[in-house]
Amino acid sequence: MAVSLRSDAGADPFGERCGQHLHVRRQLLGGRFRFESTSEALMQLVESAYAGLPPQQLPMAGPEFRIELRLLPHRQRAEHAEPPPVQTQSGAGLLSGVMDGSNYVVLSPALRRGLVVASQDMLSHPYHLRYELIEFAAFTLAARGMGLVPLHGACVGRQGRGILLLGGSGSGKSTLAMHGLLQGMEFLSEDAVFVQPESLLATGVANYLHVQDDALRFIEDGATRHWIGRSPVIRRRSGVEKFEADLRLGHGLLADRPLQLVGAVFVSSEPAEDPAALLSPIRAEDIAARLRSDQPYAATQPGWHRFGQRLAHVGVHELRRGRHPRDSVDALQSLLA
Repeated sequence: MAVSLRSDAGADPFGERCGQHLHVRRQLLGGRFRFESTSEALMQLVESAYAGLPPQQLPMAGPEFRIELRLLPHRQRAEHAEPPPVQTQSGAGLLSGVMDGSNYVVLSPALRRGLVVASQDMLSHPYHLRYELIEFAAFTLAARGMGLVPLHGACVGRQGRGILLLGGSGSGKSTLAMHGLLQGMEFLSEDAVFVQPESLLATGVANYLHVQDDALRFIEDGATRHWIGRSPVIRRRSGVEKFEADLRLGHGLLADRPLQLVGAVFVSSEPAEDPAALLSPIRAEDIAARLRSDQPYAATQPGWHRFGQRLAHVGVHELRRGRHPRDSVDALQSLLA
């Protein structure tokens, strides 16, 4: 793990022994992040999430954010029990995400600072710890600190131009993003996309690809099937299990800069009536309501109204399924053209 070291003196107020203090800087979502901790295990999770990513620099230099990670002693919990879901609260200029009294995040967007606290037993749940606490801290600070609209979606593109992929859980966004990657498209993100509302520049973190086992049957290349099929399996809160394939291992082209959105697509799990006509435009008067319904959290954030206006201007479509995922990728390519 490539981290810098410095020595701390004094006692840690959360009870962890202060020894070597680790810190690492990463360029994420157009901002600069400094992660620091006395726990090598927590810093390994930071590295597993953010090492080796394209810089994704926005036109204007982003601010620096600092996130401290603290590890508490083991707490009593049934062995292998799934951690409780995160509950969010806000007030007095602070945001928090709390699993329990030993696993939580506290953020100050105004100060660009965050604190992630985790107990030793959470290290046996690395996906939940990384995704629901560490990424929650980084993503929230970036969105609030740089005025980005945070979206649950995916984004792929070509030559700096991008298509935003939206739709409910199980609609096929991740599978479509995967096939776009395998067919030479630039891959920005498959789970969370952050957009400047005025410019429609989209950024994301292209670290992992999450796909279910049944998606592998459409992959014709044996090496790619092997790469994904040998990846660790994570379990979503919904109970769905997915492969978590590391995109930084060289399988495809990761977007090295933010993508300029030229449209958005609502991915549908319904088959197209006409296999030759997968795309259908959404009426301009229906776009705002459709976006709000699909993105209830983002719709409460600053910049949402302008984002919706700009996205409606470039165009929003619905994409139904064809006979093969490559047909859907071809439809996306037509929008990028």
